[in-house]
Amino acid sequence: MTKTLSDIAEAMRKIDFTMLTTTAADGGLAARPMSNNRDVEYDGDSWFFALEETATVRHIASNPRVGLTLHGNVGLLGKPPLFIAAAGFAEIFRDKALFADHWNSDLERWFKQGTDTPGLVLIKVHADRLHYWDGENQGEIAN
Repeated sequence: MTKTLSDIAEAMRKIDFTMLTTTAADGGLAARPMSNNRDVEYDGDSWFFALEETATVRHIASNPRVGLTLHGNVGLLGKPPLFIAAAGFAEIFRDKALFADHWNSDLERWFKQGTDTPGLVLIKVHADRLHYWDGENQGEIAN
């Protein structure tokens, strides 16, 4: 069964942790787990909080092309797991009003001072291509 962008975005909401892959200064790939806090828009955009001084932010500033990979058991018991690979572009935001729009209390585990955490930034990843594998079904969505 072919999935729509809305189907994939809904599935992404149910998978909290994502591997965000960036390109390092030497051209190598660097991946790290990021929590999307179930903040995924119907159009495939994902939002992540990070700290300004991290390699993640430096990589995105020099090359905004990124990848996301997700894996989850999002179906009913007995359904196969879902794998999603997304490619897109990242933007970095430093707007506290925007922070408030995407904040939830679970983030305080990493950012003790909430939206007032020094050096806090918000990363938006807009996926322009999504691949998915769901058991024997697979597909690609260009956005």
